[in-house]
Amino acid sequence: MKFVALLCLFTACATANEADAIAISRNLVARHLPHGTVLDPIFDGPDSDQIIAYSRCGDSAIWTGHWLAAESYRYAVTHSDEALQNVKRALTGIQMLMDVTNGTGLLARCAVPTDSPWADSVIHEEAQNGIWSGEAWGAPFVWIGNTSRDQYSGIFYGLTVANDVVADQSVRDMVSYLTTRALDYLRGQGWKIVMPDGHVSTIFLGRMDQELSFLKLGRRINPNRFESAYKTASLTLAPETIAPIVVDVQNSHSSYFKFNLDSINFYGLLTSGDNFWVRTSYKKAYDILRNTTDDHGNAFFNMIDRAINGSNANRDAETVQLLNDWLQRPRRDFGVDLRGKYPSCGSEDQSCTVIPVAERVTTDFLWQRSPFLLYGGGSGRIEGAGIDYILPYWMARYYGVVKE
Repeated sequence: MKFVALLCLFTACATANEADAIAISRNLVARHLPHGTVLDPIFDGPDSDQIIAYSRCGDSAIWTGHWLAAESYRYAVTHSDEALQNVKRALTGIQMLMDVTNGTGLLARCAVPTDSPWADSVIHEEAQNGIWSGEAWGAPFVWIGNTSRDQYSGIFYGLTVANDVVADQSVRDMVSYLTTRALDYLRGQGWKIVMPDGHVSTIFLGRMDQELSFLKLGRRINPNRFESAYKTASLTLAPETIAPIVVDVQNSHSSYFKFNLDSINFYGLLTSGDNFWVRTSYKKAYDILRNTTDDHGNAFFNMIDRAINGSNANRDAETVQLLNDWLQRPRRDFGVDLRGKYPSCGSEDQSCTVIPVAERVTTDFLWQRSPFLLYGGGSGRIEGAGIDYILPYWMARYYGVVKE
């Protein structure tokens, strides 16, 4: 850290700190929660602060779950009322995503009131996922369907972290309520996600890592309802968590978001107890994943690994530097094209080497994008929520990697 501070005297540099994290959280609340869950604003121009629409509604559930995790760690570190209120905001938003589907327990990708000034832009952008009518908070809403496993993984990750680190009974009661609703729905549908017209948007076939991660939280918060189911499933299916990871790591560039989903599910599987047989299977699968991503310069995956494996001086020092580097990035989606600067390997968009964090393509959540991606982004009109900073930052504070 002394070296970083000295370096910053001579270069354009910033150091990961609480003030930046709190400012990002406050901006998120002000600009990214128009209707209770995380969306990204579209501005009139790259230099404008006038919001004209909202985007990325289709992944609102997963990022609301990640935001819940970030604010849960923040509260565990600071015990601030603001952080606790944000935890409760996120939980209320997740409840809305379940309520709006007519109380079935099905999770919507996102939802907006029918009279929202942003409804038309959301409907236009998400039409391919299906637009449905529902009700929440006593008002008519439209909600986005074609719900994916990703969205459930995101909210279960947030619920797991909140249950782990937030010492507030009302929060734990809400976690129990939402977890039970979601699990009752998924199990009742045979681990299929079914839209109101009977269309199956996806199934969990072959993803025992996801099923077991969800059930494990259920066992912890509602053992009378889920303990037997988890124990039976874990004893028979734990070895099957290895196969999908072996498939995922065959390509470390394409569909890189898969590694974020894998990581958050293994957080649920490996940060609380199991018998030796079950944990050994989970750990084998996780080690295959980690051996693929450990040199990708990924602050979030590093902190997941800290939660699972404990301290590691080299990894933890790298995490601090990666967070510092994140602060050099633009907050809006300006286009990035690094072709010609870094040689490509395998495909036109794939660098031969990991690209430095400050230069990587702009996106919604940096750590779910390939560190080899050479070009992408937009016109500088969409602002990212900054969860890709505040989540690993507060995790780093919680685990003692970053000192304030």
